[in-house]
Amino acid sequence: MPHEAMNVDQVASYLKMAAREVVKLASRGQIPARRVGESFQFRKGQIDQWVETQMRDLPAHRLAEIEHGVSVHHGVDPRAQLVTPMIPAGGIVAPLLARTRDSAIRSLVAAADEAGIVYDANDLVEKVRQREELYSTAIHPGIALPHPRHPLPHDIAESFIIVGRTSSGIPYGCPDGSLARLLLLICCKDERTHLHVLARIGRMLDDTTIAALMEAEDAGAIRDRLERRERIVVAGL
Repeated sequence: MPHEAMNVDQVASYLKMAAREVVKLASRGQIPARRVGESFQFRKGQIDQWVETQMRDLPAHRLAEIEHGVSVHHGVDPRAQLVTPMIPAGGIVAPLLARTRDSAIRSLVAAADEAGIVYDANDLVEKVRQREELYSTAIHPGIALPHPRHPLPHDIAESFIIVGRTSSGIPYGCPDGSLARLLLLICCKDERTHLHVLARIGRMLDDTTIAALMEAEDAGAIRDRLERRERIVVAGL
């Protein structure tokens, strides 16, 4: 549950960190926490949001550790295919005909709507836009992961990912100032899936995979490359 209370040891296990490191971050106000006596209390939803803000700066081994901790916490098989099964038929839009952030979001949501897995497309667009106003979901040069701020248990029929690739790129707040060319819209029905998916994608998108996705001939080739890369990633856990 997003409001699940966690103590220092639970957060340390969840994020695969030493308990003393969790205490140090909390003492310095660098991780959301509430002091309770001589220790700290945390809210899982706030911890998940904090991890999101750190994710684009985390090395691959830390993403792997976090993904494993999240999997264990929620009783999810860390070796299961996760990302590619969430992409519905018609869920890869290449080319994505958009020149602005908002038009890209609308096009990605429209693909999900056409797949019959969105109950209110306009409402979903607004929720994704509101999330982008907090801080950009661009995580790599040329890559963005738009998503709502919270899971959507009642707004979508199933958790899904929609992939879009533009030919020229759009301004999206990428860390190096580059234009975003590959966007993955991530919408999850529950919070146990949300952070797991973000961490998995962060591990999958290394430089070699990004280049292969940019050069893939069509939507089918993009799906194949994502599927092959995910198999390699889960085999390494």
